[in-house]
Amino acid sequence: MDDVRNDREARKPAILFLCLGNICRSPLAEGAARAAFAAAGIDATLDSAGTGDWHVGHPPDRRAQAEARRRGADIGGLRARQLVPGDFRRFDLILAADDTNLRDALALAPGDATAELRLMLDLVPGRTGESVADPYYGDDGGFAATWDDVSAVAAALVTAAASAESSG
Repeated sequence: MDDVRNDREARKPAILFLCLGNICRSPLAEGAARAAFAAAGIDATLDSAGTGDWHVGHPPDRRAQAEARRRGADIGGLRARQLVPGDFRRFDLILAADDTNLRDALALAPGDATAELRLMLDLVPGRTGESVADPYYGDDGGFAATWDDVSAVAAALVTAAASAESSG
């Protein structure tokens, strides 16, 4: 067991961002994390998925793409996919946008799952237990608020990864 733990600690972090359809919150989180990790010079495996299958194969919502571009990130090449059992072994950490998606992911987790599952905003001081608001049915301003939230999550992840690198 120690060999598995040491191997996981020695490799780059692997993080999956999860929301319902994988066209708004989770691709924005992936984009924010990619930008933050690149700026910090830290290599990580980053991806996003949805618990639902409605948008599989589709690009992120045009409003999400526009907000990401406005913030200096390009998420236009991402395509929605659905959470699969292998994700629970491939990733160290699966971060859900809200309680519903966290519960759905926990229900799908296979018995040999190794990933830790948490809410995204649990990583941000003072935001434990909060959900990233779903901007899909609102106006464009909701996407800016979502970007602010997922950027805070990305910053927390980079801080943790940098700390792990310096202590490793």
